[in-house]
Amino acid sequence: MDNSDYRRIEQAINYLEEHVAEQPSLDEVAEHIGLSAYHFQRVFKSWAGVSPKRFLQYLTVENAKKLLRESTSILDAALDVGLSGPGRLHDLFVSTEAMTPGEFKNQGKDLQVSYGFHATPFGECLLAVTDRGICSLGFIEPEDKSDALNELLETWKAASIVENQEAGINIICRIFKQSENQAQTPLKVVLWGTNFQIKVWEALLRIPEGTAVSYGSLADAVGHPGAHRAVGTAVGHNPIAYLIPCHRVLRVNGAIGGYHWGTTRKRAILAREAAICENTDHPHR
Repeated sequence: MDNSDYRRIEQAINYLEEHVAEQPSLDEVAEHIGLSAYHFQRVFKSWAGVSPKRFLQYLTVENAKKLLRESTSILDAALDVGLSGPGRLHDLFVSTEAMTPGEFKNQGKDLQVSYGFHATPFGECLLAVTDRGICSLGFIEPEDKSDALNELLETWKAASIVENQEAGINIICRIFKQSENQAQTPLKVVLWGTNFQIKVWEALLRIPEGTAVSYGSLADAVGHPGAHRAVGTAVGHNPIAYLIPCHRVLRVNGAIGGYHWGTTRKRAILAREAAICENTDHPHR
């Protein structure tokens, strides 16, 4: 891109930010900066990585989030950001934030989160569950209990947080395959994140036990080839350890790479999974 193109795209971004409530069309923005709609679309996507329409959607959602935090109603927030009503705001939120406007506004209000500290094959963990499913699972060191609990309280600040050890015992047994009966309904999870993060976490669930992929392969799987760093960041923000297997992602050279809960623990998990798969493949060995 030459310097003149960069200046035009800069003008376009400024225009979109200033007129987001008017929801300007592609033709309107292109005309403002003196380009054809086709050329503007191509140059903008090359520079920003997303289309002008998608960029406007991000701006719209961010404005709506600000209004919802200020206790504006969902209807008023939709109208104030230039949308025709709550239905369009709902669809836009779901596509970009993987949650509804109401869920964002409530931030866990009227939700009860039960937590407990449990032993696992890889050390102690903090498990938090709701009636909708697991919302948090993280390995901890004994001295980190209070920090882990404070992080849970901050994430679900509007929810009712209660300690309930019994609520998670059966779930822990199922996650780490310590239960005799494996023929049970699938475990449900409650995930809060951007649409991109949700896509990455869903892709992690498709990595078979006993195998590993590179960050580049994971980026390809979510339709964003080359976005290694963004994928790595999403992997690092995975809120549910082990069950959503971010430990199965390695660097392209096969190096173990980082892990939110420690690289030694990551090696141990991978070794256990490899042993389980080997015993399954060769049951009489």
